[in-house]
Order: sequence, then C-alpha cells, then structure tokens
Amino acid sequence: MVRFTFLWCLILFSCSGQKQEKINGISFVGSREEVLQDHVNPVLDIHANYAAVMPFGFIRDVQSPELVFDTERQWYGETKRGAKQYIDMLHHNGIKVMLKPQIWIWRGEFTGNMVMQSEEDWQALENAYAKFILAYAQLAQEAQCDMYCIGTELEEFVKNRPEFWQDLILKVKKIYKGKLTYAANWDEYTRTPFWDQLDFIGVDAYFPLSEDREPSQEQLRKGWQPWKEQLKALSEEFQKPILFTEFGYRSMDYTGKKPWLVDRNQMEVNLEAQAAATQMIFDEFWDEDWFAGGFVWKWFIHHERAGGHADNRFTPQNKPAESVIRKHYARIKKLRPQG
Repeated sequence: MVRFTFLWCLILFSCSGQKQEKINGISFVGSREEVLQDHVNPVLDIHANYAAVMPFGFIRDVQSPELVFDTERQWYGETKRGAKQYIDMLHHNGIKVMLKPQIWIWRGEFTGNMVMQSEEDWQALENAYAKFILAYAQLAQEAQCDMYCIGTELEEFVKNRPEFWQDLILKVKKIYKGKLTYAANWDEYTRTPFWDQLDFIGVDAYFPLSEDREPSQEQLRKGWQPWKEQLKALSEEFQKPILFTEFGYRSMDYTGKKPWLVDRNQMEVNLEAQAAATQMIFDEFWDEDWFAGGFVWKWFIHHERAGGHADNRFTPQNKPAESVIRKHYARIKKLRPQG
C-alpha cells in the first residue's frame, strides 16, 4: 500500500509538471546575416524555450496576387536558407522552433485587408500562397521544427476563400508531421473557420486594454477580463489550447490603448507602462490550463544594439520589460542544449 501511494504521488507530480510547462517564446527577427552563438546567448539568458523563425514573402499591394519569396534580394534571415540556419542554431541550443512564414505588403499595409478584384486574381493568389506555405512546410519537416504556422493575420483571404484554406491544411499535413497553428489577429480569431483542424488556436494578442496614458495594474487586469473570458470559451468549444502567436507592447504612453500600432509616432517613451502591461499578461494567462504560452514580439539578433531606454518600439530588449520576461520565463526549467 505504501509503495502504491508513493507511485501514485510520483505520477501526479510528473503530470503536474507537464501541465505547467508553457511555450515561453520570442519572435526571432530575420537579419542580413547568419546567427551566431553570441546572438543566441541573450535568448538563453531570458530562459526562452521557443523561438518563432519568420521568413517572408512580399506582395506589392492589397489587391495584388503576386507573391515573391526566397530571392537573393531578401535579407538572409528572411530566406529559406537563412531560416534553416537559424533553426539549426536554435535547436543546437535546446530552443524549440515555430516556423512562421509571413507576408509583407509594400509600405506596411495590413495583410488582413488583402482582397482580390477578380476570380482570376483570387486563383493566382491561392496558387502563389500555396507554393509559399508548402515550400516552408517542407523546410519545417526537414529541419524538424516543433510547430508550423500556416499564416498570419489574413482575415479577408480566409473569409473569402474558406475552401482553399481547408484544402491547404490537408496538403500541409501530408508534408509536415508536427503541430500546426494559424496566427489570427486579435479581432479576427473568433471567425477563423478551421480551428478544429489545427493543434493550437493562435492569436496575435494586441487587445485594447485601457485608454489611460499609464494604466494601473488594476485597470489592466480589468481590461483583460472580457477578452480572457472570450478566449477561454473558444478554447473550451474546440478543446484546443490558446497560443499567443504574438504578444507584446510598445514602450510608450498609451501602450494599452491600441497595442497593434506599428507607426513611427513620436509618442513619449514609457518603459514602465510596457513593463506593467507585460507583467499583467503573465499574471492573467500563464497559470491557466487552457493557455499554451506565447511569443514575445519582437527580438532582434543584435541584442546589444536593440531597444534601450530611448526606444518606444515593441522590443523589450534592454528595457525593464526584459527583466519581467526573464523572471517569468525562468519559472519553467530551461531545455538542455542538444549534444
């Protein structure tokens, strides 16, 4: 009886440990050059156990079906060869990888607004996008990526061509045998029609939380509650965990008002507001069973030159928010480097 009790306690302890493990990720921005060990060390220093590697394809405007990718004109880290090198280096350091190919539209136009003007153009876009995603699905399989993201913030494309996406997922599954997700924008994910075919409900978590210049912890917590209830309900409906495929805040005043802003505004730098908002996202989500974790937006390979106290952009590097992330990611034991 004593032996049975001991074994049962051991099983419970083991299951509890697995249950608490989260994806503590960073969005690893592609650069002009190869990734070296010195570039990975800061990622290890914050105890990240996952990184999103993000090769890019380029489109001229929101009505264009032509998608260009993996060319000599792109930065090294945005190409297939560069993504493979990044993946291999991260894996060598025991960091798991989500491969997340993305589209960039000229002048930074929002990908969610991409709508073709004719059936011919829609078919051309479908063919181009399938080629893009299946090429990187092959890389994800060859490089043994731990997760693959089939798209990022493509609401109109998904809404207008649902059959294409159902078919694309089946084609991806024939190539890539790992976990799948899609990165839906914060105001899109409730209408995404194919969560039942994926392993994670992926959300880019730029939810508006507060109108204040520097909201208190209580205001941030209150701002999260309706969104949190909605996320939990969707997770329960599909029996799939929620994954924040991107999360983060700019280090500026009013950072919780429109967290999705990527413009180069002159808003005053506010390091504490970024740190407080980051703290709250950990407090509200990381202990929830239905929540898988997430990927901080964003992390540059040249850590010593990134971010800093005069920067009002998203990166937490060399700012108080970095310490917040390090503290919370340290709660999960780091993966050991592979031999």
